[in-house]
Amino acid sequence: MNAATETHAQSVIRSRSEPLNESGSMAVLRGNLAPRGALIKQAAASPKLMQHTGRAVVFDSLEDLAARIDDDALDVTADDVLVLRNAGPKGAPGMPEAGYLPIPKKLARAGVKDMVRISDARMSGTAFGTIVLHITPESAVGGPLTLVQDGDRIQLDVKKRRIELLVDDTELNRRRSHVGAVPEPKFARGYAALFMRSVLQADQGCDFDFLVPPT
Repeated sequence: MNAATETHAQSVIRSRSEPLNESGSMAVLRGNLAPRGALIKQAAASPKLMQHTGRAVVFDSLEDLAARIDDDALDVTADDVLVLRNAGPKGAPGMPEAGYLPIPKKLARAGVKDMVRISDARMSGTAFGTIVLHITPESAVGGPLTLVQDGDRIQLDVKKRRIELLVDDTELNRRRSHVGAVPEPKFARGYAALFMRSVLQADQGCDFDFLVPPT
């Protein structure tokens, strides 16, 4: 038999010396907005937004997002940072695939395709955009997303693996003293009650606490 010969140039599987991207597809971010971490699918993000500082436009819930995101009266520009809270494991509840926040309709009409978006939710693996997800701890358990106000400056620096709320600690402590606990949905029994009582945060895999082996 003849020795096997190469008949096609290889362009799909790359060698380590010629990667498709300089870094991996995912990055873990930390900072005062995500003390226990957050995720960004950097391979699907816009290069120009990988280092970006913008003004926060805050949505308190999925219902608030649905009600206002396409309102032409919404005070938002393409340089702003959309923030969705109370969409995590306990906040939604169930951590739905809600992190792929839509571009506000008035910006989409103007040709805006991407902007920085931040939430404690998750999104589909096929979604794209400069989107920070799995903010931990989530706002429903008192995470820093609870303290963000419209107009605050948020800084994303994927290269440095940072996500920061540019508000000084004195002001954050003042806000924290005025923010009450987010009321959890109440379920008397069944799976929903078990879920709310036992679900862990995103950095712990959203597992049930009684399934985690003792350390």
